Amino acid sequence: MTRPFRRRILYLPGYDPIPPRRYRELYKREGAKQAAISGYDLEFGSRRDRTGFGWGVNGNFNGTSTETEIEVLVWADIVQGSMGQSIPATYAQLLQTAWTYIGTGALFRLMRLRRGPVLAALYPVVVLLAQLFVALLAGGLIGWLLGRLTGLGAWLGVPVALAITWIGLRLWQRIDGRIFAYYLMHDYAFTAQHLGAYPPALENRLSAFADRLAQVLSEDWDEVLVVGHSSGAYLGVSVLAELIASGRVRPHGPKLAFLSLGQVVPMASFLPGASRLRADLRALSARDELSWIDVTAPGDACSFGLCDPVAVSGVEPPDRKHPLILSAAFRQTLSPERQRELRGRWFRLHFQYLCAFDRPGDYDYFAITAGPLTLADRFAGRQHSPGRIARAVNGWTTT
Repeated sequence: MTRPFRRRILYLPGYDPIPPRRYRELYKREGAKQAAISGYDLEFGSRRDRTGFGWGVNGNFNGTSTETEIEVLVWADIVQGSMGQSIPATYAQLLQTAWTYIGTGALFRLMRLRRGPVLAALYPVVVLLAQLFVALLAGGLIGWLLGRLTGLGAWLGVPVALAITWIGLRLWQRIDGRIFAYYLMHDYAFTAQHLGAYPPALENRLSAFADRLAQVLSEDWDEVLVVGHSSGAYLGVSVLAELIASGRVRPHGPKLAFLSLGQVVPMASFLPGASRLRADLRALSARDELSWIDVTAPGDACSFGLCDPVAVSGVEPPDRKHPLILSAAFRQTLSPERQRELRGRWFRLHFQYLCAFDRPGDYDYFAITAGPLTLADRFAGRQHSPGRIARAVNGWTTT
């Protein structure tokens, strides 16, 4: 019997406080849809290796069997710790984050790449300020009316106005699961808090991820694939750069590959403190030990669609080899009906890379992660997608 193609995946989520089981359920649900559309078979189960959290996938692609084990590299606890902010602290974050991006010039340079992700970054600022205005207006009006009606004026009106304002802000905060203003504010503030540098807790976690990856590479796999989504994409860059710099990639071991999806690299690399990330981008882009494919879509307003993360960051080396910039081409890979269903759901579109396409093209997340071809073989001979943005507009290029 022919040995199945065996793949190990380490998945790095973005800034997400939700437990990793969400990604298992998403993979199983969307994988079943894609298999039915594309005509291959997927069976979902447990992993042999029970380290960390993950799941297993067995595939059959035109008679070729595959075995995949997926593990989530968890940093949700660090995300949760950064999100436990009071209302006043969140508004302080707003001021600090806005000043960081404006004062360093990063905001204006980012707008020269893509306006969509910049507008997405401005969204929580605008919404939180609007919430404050509405709460202050309601509190002021109710306080003024009660002061006039009771004849106590400011003695009653001011305390009532403050109380109503606070209640209003608390109500806004309670429905943030539908608005995402607080969530996104914490996300951008987390990146900006050290001017793009990784906080110590995250530095330690990235080193632990590199150790875990080294352990997996010592095992019997045909391919070890690191997948990074959103801000997990630039964390993946640093994990892989640390791993390779330490000499822990065996020359005759499993094929090593990196798939970055919906990346927001410039949001970090354009800040003055992100010297480590810029150094990692520069180093990783010239290495022979891996293949690296970067997939984005102009229709994803939360990512820097078709922006070459190495080139736009101003750190492209003369011997650059990676990444290959490809488009998920939502307008072609999603039917008009599906596009209408997703219209205005920009946060859901940011996760489309991990979901089924009803008109799949070259990019098929489940064929990539559970199919019988390595990432390098699947995209061998491909050129960058038309529309790739490679102009270096970053003002901070120290490494």
